[in-house]
Amino acid sequence: MNEAEILRIAKRFGITDPIVETEHVTNGHINLTYLVTFGSKRYIVQKINRYVFGNPEAVMNNIDCVTHFLRKKIREDGGDPERETLRFLRDENGKNYIVNDDGSFWRISVYIDGTTAYNSVEDIRMLYNAGVSFGLFQKRLADFPMDKITETIEDFHNTPKRIDVLFDTIKKDPCNRVNSVKDEIEFFVSRRTKAGKIVRLQQEGQIPLRVTHNDTKYNNILIDKKTYEAVCVIDLDTVMPGISCYDFGDAIRFAASTAAEDETDLDKVSLNMDYFRAFTEGFIGGSQGFFTDKEIECMALGAINITIELAARFLTDYLCGDLYFKTSRENHNLDRARNQIKLVCDMENKYNEMQSIVFKNYKKCK
Repeated sequence: MNEAEILRIAKRFGITDPIVETEHVTNGHINLTYLVTFGSKRYIVQKINRYVFGNPEAVMNNIDCVTHFLRKKIREDGGDPERETLRFLRDENGKNYIVNDDGSFWRISVYIDGTTAYNSVEDIRMLYNAGVSFGLFQKRLADFPMDKITETIEDFHNTPKRIDVLFDTIKKDPCNRVNSVKDEIEFFVSRRTKAGKIVRLQQEGQIPLRVTHNDTKYNNILIDKKTYEAVCVIDLDTVMPGISCYDFGDAIRFAASTAAEDETDLDKVSLNMDYFRAFTEGFIGGSQGFFTDKEIECMALGAINITIELAARFLTDYLCGDLYFKTSRENHNLDRARNQIKLVCDMENKYNEMQSIVFKNYKKCK
């Protein structure tokens, strides 16, 4: 995208300063993102992926409601809402998005200076602080009115349905790739019942629906460059009703793995228990003990189930011809699926230790 197009979009949000610098941000799987300096101020300019988000208006309504609520809570806590939650610009009609003539969907948020997002853990203090931030995010939204937000991606973390979709894709074999993934298919056959447990507990009313982030990767936390404090939870596109132990689990899946999620040398892939311990202490401490006993009981299983789910999604996308997740090489989604399968197996071996750490930290909050 050229700078003239970015300028046209920016003017619709009231930005009239010239572009000084444009950086294409490439660490996300879904949206097209630029960090743009207009005059002396920096902004995040994003084109929302309408294939992934079929109802972007609802996405932006959820974000608007949640950030407004968070700003109030942050003020009550004596914090700085300009740094601790996202602020999106509005067009002349008061909307926090625009739709271009070509149907593309754009938004601009204020860049939070002095912060950065990390794709891997460089200091265990940052991981602890990220846990606090995600836990506090849950706590601050504990009394958010659920009728104000909608499910923008149906069954996003409905693990049994994700696996059903995988097996339906296996039957159809649209790209003739099934014969190359027999071992991976057997993995999902053997884990199908386990993978559905948390969703079944929620459907039975044993686990509550909460306002959840639903994509709690480590790089969705902005970290202060000087203090290593977690500043702000970002990438709020998937904020909607969900299950808290999946938010916990997805953060563990991403940040406590010893390798990137597309590492092809599976000997490098395992669960780093020091990282698990640090994030768990931060997350449960930050949530200040508001989770139910049943939720706490399912936290470690949440890490396993969400990793199974993502492995299923990666494998499904591979079998469909790589339509959803961005890829940069041949078999990229298959590599991701195999990586996540290996991580599940290691989590299963360490499950009892994971449970012990979760309960120990929960007792501190009671």
